[in-house]
Amino acid sequence: MNEDRRAFLQTLLTTPSPSGFEVPGQRVWVEYVSEFADEVRTDEYGNAVAVVEGDGPEIAFAGHADQIGLIVAGIDDDGFVRVDKIGGSDRTVTKGQHVEIHTDDGIVTGVVGQRAIHLRDTADDEFEDIAEQHVDIGATSEDEANELVDVGDPIVFSPTIEDLHGSRLAGPGIDNRVGTWVAAEALRRAAERGTDATVYAVSTVQEEVGLQGAKMVGFDLDPDAIVAVDVTHAMDSPDVTSEERYGDIDIELGGGPVVARGSTNHPEVVSAVREAAREADIPVQLQAAGIRTGTDADAFFTARGGTPSLNLGLPNRYMHTPVEVIDTDDLEASTDLLAEFAVRASDRDGFSVDL
Repeated sequence: MNEDRRAFLQTLLTTPSPSGFEVPGQRVWVEYVSEFADEVRTDEYGNAVAVVEGDGPEIAFAGHADQIGLIVAGIDDDGFVRVDKIGGSDRTVTKGQHVEIHTDDGIVTGVVGQRAIHLRDTADDEFEDIAEQHVDIGATSEDEANELVDVGDPIVFSPTIEDLHGSRLAGPGIDNRVGTWVAAEALRRAAERGTDATVYAVSTVQEEVGLQGAKMVGFDLDPDAIVAVDVTHAMDSPDVTSEERYGDIDIELGGGPVVARGSTNHPEVVSAVREAAREADIPVQLQAAGIRTGTDADAFFTARGGTPSLNLGLPNRYMHTPVEVIDTDDLEASTDLLAEFAVRASDRDGFSVDL
């Protein structure tokens, strides 16, 4: 990954973007795509759409900009901040973490309290619900804390991104700014390769709280096909059981993008993406989705009477924790695959099934 692309990825990942509070991250994305898109537009809730105009079919690539987090639910008499969840936050990993509270006046730092092991009967250890946990910002009274934070301020884990060995990257909130990075880069590379298709890159909001941004965009955008790029579970770490690996099927970091099949995933789009992968010699992994994908694709595919859709997965270890791990080689391969798909789609009239 070259220096400019990596800098864009780094900025995305270190700009907090919890569901409902995506504006700072969306500004980063819009600034980047504005360098090469013919047009960039946003809506009332902050969904962003960039387009490179062509004469062929219309293809869209979408990632969601939001991440899970916490929210200030109240302040107690002693100045401790009580919290609740934004999206699917994991109560087993929140305690003992450094956090940032994003207020109208700037960032207030804090820690999620964890009673010392010396004071606990570890035989009876349980994971408290997030609503029973607290953030310590150093305040000594309710009045002092109220001067610093307000109810409704979003909270995220401190956004520290670390390079691991090779092409591996770790940190919080990787889900799913990496998808918005792939969507933006696929748009740029498709344009560079001279696709005749009209190509959209989309960065949606509020996926983690019910695919809400995709519902908004799906109502407005009317492409011939759309690919929702999101993280999926890498199954190659020791903490994943054999039962969780779905038999003998393993999704691995560095094994390439993951093409989902079944339910939401339109068979003609699946076929076209797999063919593009074969022609470009890009390895892909397959994933079964017999009922739903759990991604923005589930909102896009029923929009406007039905939009051929696909979920393209980016392998991710330890999802919804402060130490998510991805392989940047998978991001590069996904970007090249979607660009190749857009180029090849130039020759298609559409993606309807043949009955």
